[in-house]
Order: sequence, then structure tokens, then C-alpha cells
Amino acid sequence: MPHKVSLTRLKLGDFRNYAALSLDLDARHVVLTGENGAGKTNLMEAVSFLSPGRGLRRAAYGDVARVGEAGFSVFAELEGMEGSVEIGTGTAGVEEGQSRRLRLNGTTARTIDELQDHLRVLWLTPAMDGLFTGGSGDRRRFLDRLVLSLDPEHGRRAADFERAMRSRNRLLSEGRADPVWLTGLERQMAELGISMALARQEMLGLLAGLVDQNHEGGVFPAADLALAGFLDGEWHRPAFDLEEQYLEMMKNGRHRDAGAGRTLDGPHRSDLLIRHRAKNMEAARCSTGEQKALLVGLVLAHARLVGNMTGHAPILLLDEIAAHLDEGRRAALFDLVDNLGGQAFMTGTDQSMFSALGDRALYLTVANGTISR
Repeated sequence: MPHKVSLTRLKLGDFRNYAALSLDLDARHVVLTGENGAGKTNLMEAVSFLSPGRGLRRAAYGDVARVGEAGFSVFAELEGMEGSVEIGTGTAGVEEGQSRRLRLNGTTARTIDELQDHLRVLWLTPAMDGLFTGGSGDRRRFLDRLVLSLDPEHGRRAADFERAMRSRNRLLSEGRADPVWLTGLERQMAELGISMALARQEMLGLLAGLVDQNHEGGVFPAADLALAGFLDGEWHRPAFDLEEQYLEMMKNGRHRDAGAGRTLDGPHRSDLLIRHRAKNMEAARCSTGEQKALLVGLVLAHARLVGNMTGHAPILLLDEIAAHLDEGRRAALFDLVDNLGGQAFMTGTDQSMFSALGDRALYLTVANGTISR
């Protein structure tokens, strides 16, 4: 079983509706209950800032700071992948384009990606329930988040690809682009884009292997996953050949892309296709309950994969996870989460919905930005 990673202390300053909070924890799961709007998801969001990026809401940093305040802070003590560590992160102001700062054991970190050396944080929120019926961009972001949990460089490649693509689009719109400069940008896009796409394909292959092993025991349905919309059917070929093919596609598509005002071929156009295996049905056509069960199964499989690949179980954030599950499936879910070997934070309005967890969890009540046991 993967080694456990767990938070032992969490402190917040001017974070959402928390002016100040200091919370002592242990290695058990954490159940947060209270009325809607009390601040349960806000606390989960704070934990999500112990990973790179903008957290589970993808919020602008200025929106995270408590109303009237110039910044926010999150501090955590944890038993992590490299032993005990103190993590401090946050912002000092709300100026446009500000970055988040990170300190590890009191020392300023070079990049926010150094968080990945100490823990991995995964989440499932109600906002993700529309994943299967929403736009392809939502599914790409979901998949990229899965890849990022195992490949910290994936986010940097994606950002560099987007930057190069914007430059290419601008040159094409001007109509007098230097062919050498344009080819250089397209070469960069080809290298980055194929690397991104191959990382996504690898993640789908790894997840498929775990789904086939049926670790979720039939409690949650198995999903078949595939990517479509970019170089379909070509991924058996060497990366160099794929780069050359994509480069040729961009060169031949310059006139078309100039007219469209955007690049029409690339990994930014891919879509994640998800099917309910037992029913052989597209997830978008399944019932709301089936879609939720498919999503839970995918997140659990991914959490198991992260534990297997890193040797350390991830921190799981499961917001309103029990709301639409019957008593039997809730109990089975809690057993599956516990068997992953990590620490999970779960929220709900009714503590009785988590009774099957017994003493495996610490139960906290949230009300108006305060927390009590």
C-alpha cells in the first residue's frame, strides 16, 4: 500500500470567509458538516492551494482574499512525501497578474511546482458534475489536471504551447508574417503539442489498466476513455514523425487559420471521450446518477494510480460526495477511499450521512467561518 500523506495542522489568514483559522488534525479523514454557505468548500479550496495552480475553483487570487483584504495566506504542517514539512503559500496583494508565493520550512521556493515534491492533492466537486455534457474545454482541463498530478512539466508545456500559438495567430492576422519566424513558432508548437498529446495518451492508457483491474469492485461503473479531434489513429507512430506531420498540417493550414483568426489543428482541439462500459453508451447520454457514478469511479482510479506511481497516497478533497448516494453505496465509497491509504477531506450538510466512517474520521462542524469539533 502507498505511504500515507496527511495534514496535521492548517492555518488560514484572510481566506474567503475565514479571517483567521488554526486547526489541529491527525492522520484520519476529515468530515466537514454545516449549512450551505458556512465555509466548508472554502476550507477545501484552501487545502487545494497546497498544489500548483489556482485551486479547485480556478479562482483569480484577488477573489480568494477575504473582502476588503489585500491578500490571503495558507499554512500547513504535514507528514509528506519527503517527511515532515511546513508549507506556507499565499499572496501579498490583489494586483493584476500577481503570482502565488511559496515557502517550504521557512525558505522561499524557486517555483510553486515544488509542492509536488511533498504531496499530491486531487478533488471532486459538484461543479464537475457537468463534465460529460459540457464543452470539450472542460474535459481537456480535467484530463490535464490528471496528467499534471504525475507529470509536473505538463502544465509548463501547455502554457508554452498556448503562448507560441497566440504569437502564430497574431502573425497570421497581420498578413505579412516572416516565413522563417512563422516556421520557428510552428516548430515549437509541434514539439510542445505532440509532447502534450502523448502525455494525455499515456495517462489514458494507465487509467485503462486500473479500470480493467476493477479495483472499485463494481460499486462504481467502469469507463472507457479515448481522445479524439487531433491526429486520430496516428498515435502508434514515433514522436518525431508525429511532430513532422503536425508541422506540415500547420504550414498547409496557414491561409485557413488566418481566415478563421485561430489555429484550427492541435491538442487544444482534442476532446476526451468517455463511455459507460457495461452499457456501451456515451457518458453524455447516461442518467445524471450514472454520470456521477462514472466520475467518482474515474477519480478513485486516478487516486489509486497516483499512489501506485509515486508510492504515496494523495490527499483527496470530496465536496458534497455523499449527497446523491444511497446508504449502501456511501458505505462502499468510504471503504474504497479508506483503502487508498491516504487522507480525505469530505463535506456534507448532515453528519449522519458519514456514520459508516465511524472513528476513521475527525468530525468538524463549520458555521460562519468558524470550526468546532
